[in-house]
Amino acid sequence: MKVFKFGGASLKDAASIKNVATVLQHYQKQKLTIVVSAMGKTTNALENLCDGYYFQKGDVNQILNEIKDFHFNIIHQLFADKQHLIYNEVSNLFVELDWIIEENPVHSYDQEYDQIVSLGEIVSSKILSLYLNEVGIKNNWMDVRDVLQTDNNYREGKVDWEITQTNALENLLPLFTSKDIVITQGFIGGTSENYTTTLGREGSDYTAAILAYCTNAEEVIIWKDVPGVLNADPKWFNDTVLIPQLSYQDAIELAYYGATVIHPKTIKPLQNKNISLYVKSFVSPEEKGTLINNEQAGLPTPCFIFKVNQVLISIAPKDFSFIAEESLSNIFGLLASLNVKINLMQHSAISFSVCTDFNEQKTPKVIELLQKEFRVLYNKDVELATVRYYDKATIDRVSTNKEVLLEQRSRYTIQLVMRNQK
Repeated sequence: MKVFKFGGASLKDAASIKNVATVLQHYQKQKLTIVVSAMGKTTNALENLCDGYYFQKGDVNQILNEIKDFHFNIIHQLFADKQHLIYNEVSNLFVELDWIIEENPVHSYDQEYDQIVSLGEIVSSKILSLYLNEVGIKNNWMDVRDVLQTDNNYREGKVDWEITQTNALENLLPLFTSKDIVITQGFIGGTSENYTTTLGREGSDYTAAILAYCTNAEEVIIWKDVPGVLNADPKWFNDTVLIPQLSYQDAIELAYYGATVIHPKTIKPLQNKNISLYVKSFVSPEEKGTLINNEQAGLPTPCFIFKVNQVLISIAPKDFSFIAEESLSNIFGLLASLNVKINLMQHSAISFSVCTDFNEQKTPKVIELLQKEFRVLYNKDVELATVRYYDKATIDRVSTNKEVLLEQRSRYTIQLVMRNQK
């Protein structure tokens, strides 16, 4: 059995969904678990809906109507029969959102977020499953929350591997007795109390790896709008280079530093069972793409990773004493309590600097709390550039016309926190 993952770009409109059917024609009579993301930019739209609902700002009904219209426009193009059951099924799913926004929030923001934003994957998978059945690619639809169980850490659910493994054997594998294809959702899971959780932004890759691990899949294929893993994001560079093969180690390093082609948590479950991962193009499915496995090999070219909208926070004791273990413990505890991830950190005798994603809710709170104990300086609107297998030419390339605020390098990797020169 193989596990496929199709992201939002591969499901962004009716033509894209038809293309998924074309891709699947290359894998006839093979058993496939297909994990899907929300369509196009639906997750962003649902996040806006959640913000409007929770913080009581904007017209949440208008946002919801736009989300509905987006999906029903796609459905109209895929299903000629206006009496098709897809119309009722998707309408009923959106009723759940109607019920949520009619009432005042009763849970934390993160818990409300997961109940709202998770609907994108449910709707997407329903549309794809019913369309594939309509065109003769028979499949079973499965609610991944019946398999993938997490704790109650909303927006960053931690997988209960033992229960998930048992659920996969009992609820997923038996579906293959009647059909060769199972369609399910990425990004989401469920708790023992039947609440929905999410696995972190862009977590559908991780879902594919979890299901592959629990079912001893032959391989995982992530279908992207690029030919494979490139040495740089095409949004930043025109002359990108395809990397035909990556070791698990290099893949996890690139993902950790922010390469968006693979979710950071994806590699570990696959590495543990030596399951190969392919990153391939849904535009040209016949091409080989990138293979990620346990074969060790240095990258053939430097790899560039950029994170924008960063904030660099510098923390120092008010009395110029050392930043000691107790201070670091307090800083890490504070960041962990707010679910703030550190993208880079640097420690000196009397200061500690961290670079994190800027978040309009979390970042001001972090600074406010740190200022109670420390002297805090910060720079917003900075970018973090990471170069794996760097050389002087690549450093010069990424830092041209930039002011470098912080630099950190190891044998294979350099990271630069920069801003545009004034």
